Amino acid sequence: MMAAVQDSPVTHRVHVGQGEHYVTRDPGIMLTTILGSCVAMCLRDPVAGVGGMNHFLLPEGSGSGPDAGRRYGAYAMEVLINDCLKQGARRDRMEAKLFGGGRMFDSLQDVGLANADFAERFLRDEGITLVGSSLRGSGGRRVQYWPVTGRALQRPVTDHSPAPLPVRPVVAPDAGAVELF
Repeated sequence: MMAAVQDSPVTHRVHVGQGEHYVTRDPGIMLTTILGSCVAMCLRDPVAGVGGMNHFLLPEGSGSGPDAGRRYGAYAMEVLINDCLKQGARRDRMEAKLFGGGRMFDSLQDVGLANADFAERFLRDEGITLVGSSLRGSGGRRVQYWPVTGRALQRPVTDHSPAPLPVRPVVAPDAGAVELF
């Protein structure tokens, strides 16, 4: 049965923008996002067959308005975890992949570094296993994620060198692309 899930064709692509998240059990859904200094967490429970992605702009903060918290890491992580739990996931089986946190501008404050550090610390504190990541470095990246199977593909957005190190585990299907299983 697992092979059938992994071989399922993509029937629908869902783009996850800043401050958004998406959770599904549908093996035909592929989630996409484009990251610079932002970070996306790809999360799944392989037993329950449910997973999703978030995309946050800043590690922590506060703002005004009803949706102000959506752009902050703490909110984005909790909402994604809770929505996976509502679909039958269990926290002790969850596995995560992190992407983004690039240094996009030469300035005094490195927002990408702060985002990457926050995301790794959050997962450690919550006891969620980090099975792969591509964080920090420079330049943007496009990420595709199949939440039911856990497959992830990353491609550089700019003409910079391929994905920054460390990337674990790595399979490069074509030039400039990194795929995490």
